[in-house]
Amino acid sequence: MKIQEINLGDLDYPYLLSQIYCPPKKLYILGNAQILRERSIAIVGCRKASEYGKKTAKELAYNLGKNNIITVSGLAKGIDTFCHIGSVMANARTIAVLAHGLDMIYPAENRNLAIKILNCGGAIISEYNIGEKPLKQNFPARNRIISGLSRSTVVVEAKKESGSLITANFALNEGREVYAVPGNINSENSEGTNELIKNGANVLTSYRDLLVMQN
Repeated sequence: MKIQEINLGDLDYPYLLSQIYCPPKKLYILGNAQILRERSIAIVGCRKASEYGKKTAKELAYNLGKNNIITVSGLAKGIDTFCHIGSVMANARTIAVLAHGLDMIYPAENRNLAIKILNCGGAIISEYNIGEKPLKQNFPARNRIISGLSRSTVVVEAKKESGSLITANFALNEGREVYAVPGNINSENSEGTNELIKNGANVLTSYRDLLVMQN
């Protein structure tokens, strides 16, 4: 499949992404570039997700997909993976934003999932050139694209120092809606999400909460 390129300032550059602080100057895209300009919701969370978090992410993405809403995540282990799984189970479109070049999939175990994303009319995108490795510093920068493409960001599970909170902060700084799924007060995976709620994030208890927002 041919890699497409879109430059900041092009007519087909995603409008919402162009409005963030420091938008990527170039996007590399595999799959359906059109969906980058459609309404979408980001679903993010920790890599070492609990069964509760995995089930929640998958069901949210599945039900959003059944309602023709595009999801955005990072194709990382944990919540990201189950967001994309839920979307493809619904035969729905989802966008995976990578922190490295499009000549590889990281983690490698998600290669088949990446193929399914493309087969369902989704897209895999990156701001990084071919050959760029998944360097540690690329991931926080990648998160601004996940939130920047999306009208709202949902955090399913997050530890206190989770990268998902970086994504949420990017969204808040851009004036976008942030939702958090409440969790067990005794679970470290819920420390970040419960803190978001204490600080004013919208409480998410059903995918229907997001459908109301989209209308």
